[in-house]
Amino acid sequence: MREQEERARRRNKNLTISLTVIGVFAVVLAAVFVVNRVSGSESAEVAAGESRFVRADSHKLSVAADGKVTLVEFLDFECEACRAAFPIVEDLREQYAGKVTFVARYFPLPGHFNAERAARAVEAAAGQDKFDAMYQRMYQTQSQWGEKQVPADEVFRGFAKDLGLDLAAWDKAYNDPATLERIKKDVADGQALGVSGTPTFFLNGQKLEPQSVDDFKAAIDAALAS
Repeated sequence: MREQEERARRRNKNLTISLTVIGVFAVVLAAVFVVNRVSGSESAEVAAGESRFVRADSHKLSVAADGKVTLVEFLDFECEACRAAFPIVEDLREQYAGKVTFVARYFPLPGHFNAERAARAVEAAAGQDKFDAMYQRMYQTQSQWGEKQVPADEVFRGFAKDLGLDLAAWDKAYNDPATLERIKKDVADGQALGVSGTPTFFLNGQKLEPQSVDDFKAAIDAALAS
């Protein structure tokens, strides 16, 4: 009986998301959530100059003038693995400033109660040129509102207030169906590209699955050198 309990304890432990941000970057397969099709989110046609990786309205955290290397992340603000990856991505943005374009795409998972709300909050802030600030705030505060089964609308509104946004305009955008459709468009593109969990990275259109920070840098350096 004790042996069975120990095996059960180990199985439960293995299901825990355990990304560490100290020298190691691992996208843990156990942390991947299967994404159901979102009704009304059929992948839109790809316009000239666009791709399913980067749309004209995609949010670029950093931009390389030569456009040679682009790193795209499909993310969920309530995902613990995404939060663990966040400081690594921030370090990469600093290290490769002006050399790599970093793009953030929404991919809220159905199993996360406030993930879609968080995406709407960030998109509403983007309308006032505060995408990056709200994007960062979500990860910095995830432990306060994530993994809870109560709406975090007022929490997110508080973030908008703290950032000095026009709250009337933010409220309107947060509740606008067009904002949700904008998020669904990202989800649909991700699904079309085979994304099933977060974070999922693509480097110049190729899925990137680094097992360490060094792997991540090596892939970027190779792309820059090619």
